[in-house]
Amino acid sequence: MFHFIRQRKRRKRLAQVKAGDGHLLKKYRFWSIFTHSLFHIEVTNHSSGKTTSYTIKSKYFLEKPRVDLYRENRHIAYSKLPAAFPVENGVIEITNNSTGINGIHYIGAGEDTFIVSPDRRSIRGVRMRVHRRFPTLSAFIGMTAIIILFISIVLSISQFVDSISAIPWVSENIGAFESPIQLSVWTYFAIGIAAAIAGAERVLMLKNHWLIDMESRH
Repeated sequence: MFHFIRQRKRRKRLAQVKAGDGHLLKKYRFWSIFTHSLFHIEVTNHSSGKTTSYTIKSKYFLEKPRVDLYRENRHIAYSKLPAAFPVENGVIEITNNSTGINGIHYIGAGEDTFIVSPDRRSIRGVRMRVHRRFPTLSAFIGMTAIIILFISIVLSISQFVDSISAIPWVSENIGAFESPIQLSVWTYFAIGIAAAIAGAERVLMLKNHWLIDMESRH
């Protein structure tokens, strides 16, 4: 059943792929971390043994999120997110949530899955290197991000219930609720900024977490 649903979604995403214009991929510079991300993978054709390099480019601050596919540094296709691109012996799938790309994989003909690596010079690449070289520090950063997101969710729900109970009909028929947590506006603002940073940190690690999506709705 789940396999059928995945296949159906994949076919739908493959159908939305548009042909590229053939332009060459520009070299990733240090200032590019503020404009876009790059992801790379090399795919080997089982029949010929030839290896082909693919690059996924994801631009920031677009009204309608999309990704571009390059083969040997030449633009061959683009698609809105979430996306699926047909390549040798399989498909490259990209998923996203409200804060950006949260998953990008190459899925082979036998449904074997391989992670597509971020460019080592990108901010995602730097975060991945920290994760590999300092796993304990990386785990601490990740856990801190999740705790911050959880605190933000609790505060948001408390304030939401407090606002609802202030409606006359609700207070008269159900009862009033006063949040036990009373913080200054600046404290709420600081927590909101921290939550945004925490959510971005999880996205940098291509980690999908229910707290990130819940936080984005408040």
